[in-house]
Amino acid sequence: MDAELGALASTVGTAVVTALTTDLWQGAQASVGALWRRAYPERADTVEAELAETRTLLLTTPDGDVSEGSAEEWRLRFRRLLATRPDLAEELRRVLTEDLAPALPSHAQGTSTVFNATASGRGRIYQSAGNQTINER
Repeated sequence: MDAELGALASTVGTAVVTALTTDLWQGAQASVGALWRRAYPERADTVEAELAETRTLLLTTPDGDVSEGSAEEWRLRFRRLLATRPDLAEELRRVLTEDLAPALPSHAQGTSTVFNATASGRGRIYQSAGNQTINER
């Protein structure tokens, strides 16, 4: 799996767990269920039920370890999904943008940056997610 898909899976896994503790949880559950229904129809109902179980656990156990453990579990699920079905990456990005991002705190939205670059010969690549100063001599 390339770095971009891995970052997407990680971001979505975290966003799903965050969404499960908000009023938007049913939309998140439906969107993730629809994605699984497209990839593996026989598993979609189970995934939706597991999302509901994760929500119950998060709401009844206000422990940061439970939240992080749940997020890691869902990150791994999305990694496995994208490893077997990389063609679903665009659909997963749409789910993240349209259905999950509104549940995230405003400071956490849009914080994932992925850089891909290839240089050949004597080429140089400069990438930055913020300010960058280059002094060449």
